[in-house]
Amino acid sequence: MQKRYRQSLKLPKFHLLKRQQIWTLTAQGWLIFLVITAYLTFLTITHIHPFLAVNSPIKTADALVVEGWVPDYGIQQALTEFNNGSYHLIITTGSSIERGSYLIGYKNFAEVSAATFKKLGLASEKVIAVPTPSVIKDRSYASAAEFRRWLSNSDVKIESINLLSWDVHSRRSWLLFKQILAPKIQVGVIAAKNNNYDPSKWWVSSEGVRTIMSETIAYIYARFLNWKA
Repeated sequence: MQKRYRQSLKLPKFHLLKRQQIWTLTAQGWLIFLVITAYLTFLTITHIHPFLAVNSPIKTADALVVEGWVPDYGIQQALTEFNNGSYHLIITTGSSIERGSYLIGYKNFAEVSAATFKKLGLASEKVIAVPTPSVIKDRSYASAAEFRRWLSNSDVKIESINLLSWDVHSRRSWLLFKQILAPKIQVGVIAAKNNNYDPSKWWVSSEGVRTIMSETIAYIYARFLNWKA
């Protein structure tokens, strides 16, 4: 009687495991996969720096726009580029200085770099500082947007610029300036050289590794997720 009662209940059966067939790589397949992965990794390591530190200048640009936070030897590179080109103006950008502004007498990198150009012999009428409003994030975007606002309210006529940025930051800044200024204004880019590590062997330097990794992530974020960066 009890047996027939238990059978009538028809309790559900629970199974935690099951057998199924799957496709997997053979030994030869795994070998080919590892070779391809190693090759792609090698290409990425050897080509990521020139990709990020992009150089694509316009030969007859009207103005050289310099991101003012570059170090002093980056300013010297910019001055050499200006003297060798057909530029009419150097325009510096840059946000507020977070430390030392009371000592140096300037509140933002745009003014510091403009003063540095003058100190190096550039005529005052050939350099203009366009400070970036103080922002917590999206500094590169804010610099490009402020440059566009300044240009729209200025009597200066500019149809093309070359943007001089710093090393592997150049690709990201170029993306943002083009997003904001093109097609009305043509935008080229020049990457100032970083003297702190060998770009052809960036992976042997701790600074090179940190710089490449952070800028790669930042560029992917700016390019695919949020172009304000």
